Amino acid sequence: MKQNKYDVEKFFSAYEQMPRSIKGLEGAGEWHVLKALMPDMKDKKVLDLGCGFGWHCQFAHEQGARSVIGVDISEKMLEKAREKTKDLSISYIQMPIEDIDFKKSEFDVVISSLAFHYIKSFEEVAKKVCSFLKPGGTFLFSVEHPIFTSRNEQDWYYDNDGHPMHWPINHYQEEGIRHTSFLTEDVIKYHRTISTYMNDLIRTGFTINAVKEPMPSDEMLESIPEMVHETRRPMFLIILAEKN
Repeated sequence: MKQNKYDVEKFFSAYEQMPRSIKGLEGAGEWHVLKALMPDMKDKKVLDLGCGFGWHCQFAHEQGARSVIGVDISEKMLEKAREKTKDLSISYIQMPIEDIDFKKSEFDVVISSLAFHYIKSFEEVAKKVCSFLKPGGTFLFSVEHPIFTSRNEQDWYYDNDGHPMHWPINHYQEEGIRHTSFLTEDVIKYHRTISTYMNDLIRTGFTINAVKEPMPSDEMLESIPEMVHETRRPMFLIILAEKN
């Protein structure tokens, strides 16, 4: 199922108001960890899956990438990305991630930020990425943490005064579709376990080099006090892999 909430006006308007939409990479709580895992981009061909506003595409270009292709299902997201992008070495393609089709060994680096939990089969995407990457190429991605996606109700358990008490986990081993609320109602996501992400990568021809469960930076915790709750459970999972 290829749901495209980002082209729904109400959803997109709410997304535009998020800190990561306004401030870019510096407004993303996981960026300081993802950035540290980024490979050398000098003279590399880079593919960004679920590129959104194109922040990571622009970062790759700034780091010396020879060419960058951003793929996203949303026309509205790509419209904003093109507005923000001045360099001709960055191009954008409107397409569901599941439908990508590039030449074998075309890219040196494939990155993705918070997109694969919208994809029904991560293994099928991993197979394609492995084919598109050159031997030794880098696959770096972030997703919502499986602790976060296990329940339809992606929220804290609150006390009577509205204070978050703990983060409930249920049906963790039952992978598959989740009907969640994110900015609007009925946003479809797909839950899978940490072991599934890792084993799918191993099965499709990757070596896993790093696994991270990032917390907000000290600077973000100081500037946004409510972010302290993000230290109580992981919200994101980041995996760095290399094509065998």
